[in-house]
Amino acid sequence: MARPDKVAAVQQIAGWFAESNAAVLTEYRGLSVTQLKQLRRALGSDVNYAVVKNTLAKIAVAQAGIEGLDDALQGPTAVAFVHGEAVDVAKALRDFAKTNHALVIKGGVMDGLALTAEDVGKLADLDSREVTLAKLAGVLKASLFAAARTFAAPATKAVRTIDALREKQENVAA
Repeated sequence: MARPDKVAAVQQIAGWFAESNAAVLTEYRGLSVTQLKQLRRALGSDVNYAVVKNTLAKIAVAQAGIEGLDDALQGPTAVAFVHGEAVDVAKALRDFAKTNHALVIKGGVMDGLALTAEDVGKLADLDSREVTLAKLAGVLKASLFAAARTFAAPATKAVRTIDALREKQENVAA
């Protein structure tokens, strides 16, 4: 018979998986408590970074309907449950891992699909949502200016033609 505290822990972890936009699994072996606090601060308030027991996490993952994380749930595991932008969290984890080699990104899940550590790295290489939107706005603005020039060209051409005809008539009359 399952112990009530373990059942509650599984339900809590399954709830975190279900409610989050993404989750990144890491190995934290060798990080001090101070480093873990720094990591939590670096991740921000939209992330719940929790140390989980692998056996309970495997059950919770199955309850949440996620497949493909069994290989990542080996050794000491902590999960960053993302409630905001997954790209920002992946970047924060990658940057923290560069200076603290004890943090290892093992994989993750996004939109119900399992991610490898390489996939999380690719996610970290993407531009943030704000940068992508700014680039899109720039492209749209450039397109609008090009359209405006195209629409104004016939009128400008007509004005030049009329002006040239007017000058020609004045030269003939003179």
